[in-house]
Amino acid sequence: MLKHPLRLMPPLVTMKILLRAKYFQHPAIAVSIRTLYKDYRAMAPQNFSNYESMKQDFTLEIPEYFNFAKDVLDQWTKIEKAGNRPSHPAFWWIDGHGEEVRWSFEELGSLSRKFANILTEACALQRGDRVITILPRIPEWWLANMACLRTGTVLITGTTQLTQRDILYRLQSSKAKCVITNDALAPAVDAIAPKCEHLNSKLIVSPNPREGWRNLKEMMKHVSDKHTCVKTKHNEPMAIYFTSGTSGSPKMTEHTHGSFGIGLSVNGRFWLDLTPSDVMWNTSDTGWAKSAWSSVFSPWIQGACVFAHYLPRFEPSSIVQTLSKFPITVFCSAPTAYRMLVQDDLTRNCKFKSLKHCVSAGEPINPEVTEQWKNRTGLDIYEGYGQTETVLVCGNFKGMKIKPGSMGKPSPAFDVKILDVNGNVLPPGQEGDIGIQVLPQRPLGLFTRYVDNPSKTASTLRGNFYITGDRAYMDEDGYFWFVARSDDVILSSGYRIGPFEVESALMEHPAVVESAVVSSPDPIRGEVVKAFIVLNADYKSCDQEQLKKEIQEHVKRMTAPYKYPRKVEFIQELPKTVSGKIKRNELRKKEWGRT
Repeated sequence: MLKHPLRLMPPLVTMKILLRAKYFQHPAIAVSIRTLYKDYRAMAPQNFSNYESMKQDFTLEIPEYFNFAKDVLDQWTKIEKAGNRPSHPAFWWIDGHGEEVRWSFEELGSLSRKFANILTEACALQRGDRVITILPRIPEWWLANMACLRTGTVLITGTTQLTQRDILYRLQSSKAKCVITNDALAPAVDAIAPKCEHLNSKLIVSPNPREGWRNLKEMMKHVSDKHTCVKTKHNEPMAIYFTSGTSGSPKMTEHTHGSFGIGLSVNGRFWLDLTPSDVMWNTSDTGWAKSAWSSVFSPWIQGACVFAHYLPRFEPSSIVQTLSKFPITVFCSAPTAYRMLVQDDLTRNCKFKSLKHCVSAGEPINPEVTEQWKNRTGLDIYEGYGQTETVLVCGNFKGMKIKPGSMGKPSPAFDVKILDVNGNVLPPGQEGDIGIQVLPQRPLGLFTRYVDNPSKTASTLRGNFYITGDRAYMDEDGYFWFVARSDDVILSSGYRIGPFEVESALMEHPAVVESAVVSSPDPIRGEVVKAFIVLNADYKSCDQEQLKKEIQEHVKRMTAPYKYPRKVEFIQELPKTVSGKIKRNELRKKEWGRT
């Protein structure tokens, strides 16, 4: 029987704790277990025994040369052709209106090789050239990922919510030579293209021709699928991901073929707990590193099926219908999405017969949301913590006790500590900065640099640690608890207050749809807590001043009284990045600008 792809790479990676042949032996048993959520909601891990052994036994041997397309995808093709993988596709896409695409690993390989030939021949791209892809959740986005891997070109993804100004910033900053997009954004690219001296090739995904653009769909009909994958080193640049820009201009975060192509095995094997029998749906926007995490590398490392829904906008009804109709076993979405789902009546009586594992990442998830989700579905939400710069840093893993509100324990990939300003490790219970040990040996799964920004790269180091920029504390049991971004912490009358705990308390009030907590100037206390709140429609006609007092008293009851928001402002919507993260820095600057 063929083994796991990462076992097939002589003298490449040997992951001593990776998949064994047992993953291909009992798909029927797995299916029977999934038939009733009462059975599988407490399922034991499929890929490891317990957290302690997982952490202790984890080992990575890093090869000199590694390319995900050749060393993982093409190896799964061999396994598939030998009949040693379940029959469901490698990639399964729906548009929500009846159209579906199902590709095997063999088909995925053939199509991505065609795309690779277009990049190297028609677009004249060379190894190391940068390619910006701004596409919605359509199959061509996944092909672009694989084609860039095969050609050694450096992929840069962008969300379709980018404005013309955003696109200009990314094209100029990255010096990209090629852009791939669709009809919706082609006019914006054309408007700013003359200002982008390095841009010399434009590919459009469209049924119609457009002047000045090469039509990908037409070219794919005629190009050969014979292509030889480049031989890339594990530490060679593979992709650049722009950060979400919650605290300033987006930075260009560089990852290598190894940091994501191998490093994300931690996510796929342990946090997502995937096997070739699983169907994985991640709702992340294609513009963010989270899509690389859970829509590309993590599931395909494990041989799982990547499920995708076009879903141009988040609609709770579409999510519920899709989870009910399709055999999705693992679901990943942002906390905001889970909040919207538990507020929707459709989830009250739904039983997702195939679903067995739910995860969340991107920002902290409020305990009351996880409780409501479990009450309705019988499933826990396993929160994970990571960054554009990393693979999974901390997570809640199957078999662990879940402490609501905690981001779990460190992943096997990293040695994670809570540090003081001098880089000293703090004891349990003391708040500090989250740090990942990078000396004497830098772990795989961490970015290499912020491109063209050496000072910012250097600023992330403190002694032997990489500083994530987030603050947290660790409890006596080794669980990590998020407090805030370092610049979000509020200092009031000598107290340090993190916005997340206050926002979690606010979320438990029925009037609150969502909120953002920041510091506000105060002549006596220096600064105080201010809450910006988006109200539930049923409460917008209430006496506003009375409602503010009621919400303030509610927070006093739910958490330490000194944390309650002394100032409250109701607003229509919160300012957010294009990835949906709340821009507290914008609210804070606005607040302090009033003085």
